[in-house]
Amino acid sequence: MATAKLIDKRFHNVPGKLRIAEMFFDVPVDYSKPLEGSIRLFARSVKRLVTSPEPEKEKKLPWFVYLQGGPGMGCRPPQEYGWIGTVLDKGYQLLFLDQRGTGLSSTITAKTLARQGNAVKQAEYLRHFRADNIVRDCEAVRKCLTADYPDEQKKWSVIGQSFGGFCAVTYLSKHPEGLREVFTTGGLAPLVDEPDPVYKLTYEKVLQRNEAYYAKYPEDVERVKKILEYLQQNNVALDSGRLTPRRFQQLGIMFGMHGGLDSIHDIVLRTWNDLEFFGFLTRPTLAVIDSYGSFDSSVLYAILHESIYCQGQASNWSADRLISDFPPFRIDAETPRVFFTGEMIYKDMFESYNELKELKDVADILATYDDWPALYDEEQLAKNEVPVYSATYVDDMYVHFDLARATASKIKGTKQFITNTMYHDGLRSKSDELMRELFSLKEDSID
Repeated sequence: MATAKLIDKRFHNVPGKLRIAEMFFDVPVDYSKPLEGSIRLFARSVKRLVTSPEPEKEKKLPWFVYLQGGPGMGCRPPQEYGWIGTVLDKGYQLLFLDQRGTGLSSTITAKTLARQGNAVKQAEYLRHFRADNIVRDCEAVRKCLTADYPDEQKKWSVIGQSFGGFCAVTYLSKHPEGLREVFTTGGLAPLVDEPDPVYKLTYEKVLQRNEAYYAKYPEDVERVKKILEYLQQNNVALDSGRLTPRRFQQLGIMFGMHGGLDSIHDIVLRTWNDLEFFGFLTRPTLAVIDSYGSFDSSVLYAILHESIYCQGQASNWSADRLISDFPPFRIDAETPRVFFTGEMIYKDMFESYNELKELKDVADILATYDDWPALYDEEQLAKNEVPVYSATYVDDMYVHFDLARATASKIKGTKQFITNTMYHDGLRSKSDELMRELFSLKEDSID
């Protein structure tokens, strides 16, 4: 497989703390046709800042690679991750890689994608942006960064958050030879061929989170209904599109995070208050709503979300097809409590978001593909020799506990930290505690 070509590398320091390198690499769009076009990847490396007259002669530290959740989300600046100190203290150097199409890695937007041609060509191009090629990118970058390492130090460690964990399971399936160890947080991928089994369980978990929401804020039952009625009767514009009843309902994606119930209550209270006292929604309220769940800046999340579960099957708009089986999500006067939806992608998003509207035809084409290549190799996972340490959340609204537990049982040697005291964003909200538990799995032994 091709090695990434390092195009640019610049250093800067966080005084007294970190030495950061910002790097750009070129890799093939299609690894089976490496000469037919490339994309540019961006990554940041992080080390402890060491005073040395010859920094190029510093010790070659083992790499610890962070794979962001999503799909479609780039990495934040390293100093915004509260857990990096724990990893650096263990003797690693970190790599934050923007997955292809995200962050600064050949970002996918409606405008950049239009350069590929019509909707059919754009859809074909996007077929190269799933976990299989993200992992190939990782391997290409690894070979570049460890080219002068001793053979016994060329492997690296990976930590995958959410979808980043899905990528890590693909890594274990396709290129275990590049891995020293794998950590996942809320990221044991369901080993399914299409999204329906995932969304059936996801809808059930979202129902539970709505029950918890209305139990905590019973006054919001009528407030939500009033808001949705107003949105049905009025054309409300946001900077990123139109605030439809369904789009307001989609704010429930936050229910799976620490503090998510309170965040949505604050929006409901603010929106209801505007309608009570002004009869319309004020600019500050609309700005708050627009800041939640906006897919205009991460279109890959919307356009490829269902395909991350596809292996030889079409998604056929799974979430849209299945929602009718769950009456509490219906928006009508007969529904006693209208429930918020969660991490689902719906056809109407490609009408209510300006950016997604330009990609509606592309999304329809991708939803019909039934020849997606396999992302996981269960035979390889069953004989896996790479240590795997996984944080699994009992109350995870995005990666269902039952599916995660089933996957863990199929990856030989997986050690799990299972908890009902954290939600899906535990790596961000309880980073010190979580990283301590993960490294305990690595450092402790049962026998």
